[in-house]
Amino acid sequence: MIKKFRKKPVVIEAIQWDGTEQSALEIVRWMNGNSPRFERVAKGLAKTCAKIGKINIETKEGDINAIPYNWIIKGIVGEFYPCKPDIFAQTYEQVEDDES
Repeated sequence: MIKKFRKKPVVIEAIQWDGTEQSALEIVRWMNGNSPRFERVAKGLAKTCAKIGKINIETKEGDINAIPYNWIIKGIVGEFYPCKPDIFAQTYEQVEDDES
């Protein structure tokens, strides 16, 4: 028998990449825990990402490239994955900071 289910309301963290090096740097820092030891590498990665127009994200399903204007989502168990803007808009709505 087919049953219907509603997605549980969970609060996630996400950032939209605008294709710039600065935005890529913010994402790379975030995905790597803002580690000061990683800063030089993060800057190099961000520059490369902006130049080639994609950010490679390791997921459980394998590597997936985020392209400009994709949202990068941190899932409920700390995993990261990209999401197209139209799907993101249909799935998520912004919450106030005190709800996270």
